[in-house]
Amino acid sequence: MLFAGLILLLIGFLTGISILWTIGVILLVVGAVLWILGSVGHAVGGRRHYW
Repeated sequence: MLFAGLILLLIGFLTGISILWTIGVILLVVGAVLWILGSVGHAVGGRRHYW
């Protein structure tokens, strides 16, 4: 999810399409939160680790 957010963020920035920029930021934030929760040991979506 982090990589998809980063790719959309870059495409939105380079092409000037604001909806891609917005979706990219949202995906980056959600991906970072899931990554942090998974790395500290909390179960995320029924899984102990989130990759």
